[in-house]
Amino acid sequence: MEAFLVSCGVVALAELGDKTQLLALVLAARFRAPVAVILGILTATLANHLAAGAVGTLLAAYLNPQVMRWILAASFIGTALWMLIPDKEPGLADKPARFGAYGTTAITFFLVEMGDKTQIATAALAAKYHTLIAVVAGTVLGMMIADVPVVLLGEVAAQKIPLKLVHRIAAAAFLVLGVMMALGVRTS
Repeated sequence: MEAFLVSCGVVALAELGDKTQLLALVLAARFRAPVAVILGILTATLANHLAAGAVGTLLAAYLNPQVMRWILAASFIGTALWMLIPDKEPGLADKPARFGAYGTTAITFFLVEMGDKTQIATAALAAKYHTLIAVVAGTVLGMMIADVPVVLLGEVAAQKIPLKLVHRIAAAAFLVLGVMMALGVRTS
């Protein structure tokens, strides 16, 4: 249960103000089809985070535990630092969407999420907790917690959230996880 809750919490925080959340806002405004956009986000996130979690789980299974501990500590601390760098707003071409609201959302979300901090966090969390399903379920739920309100509430919600503070809180959460890993503190 800890793996699920930690994964959900840190990814929900990390996603606030992230480029994929901004992409969700752009897609929602462009298509005005919230259900299709939400389902596209869910599909892309499931595929992306399942792949990232599988990589993290495989690394944990094949690497020396001491080496893995230092890799995880560095990845969590690196993600904490990355959280403090503002994302650029994604843009979509003004051409008509060839794949409709769902297809365009699933494809663009999947591609934009590649190498993103939440994908890297998913791999690190899966390696740390050795439980792929709980971590992926938590990270996907965290993404949906952050992105669905943006799709449904649009710009009003985006203007009311103090993103700088949220990024600092998320960075602190990743930093604590990284320091705990570096010090060898067991959390599970």
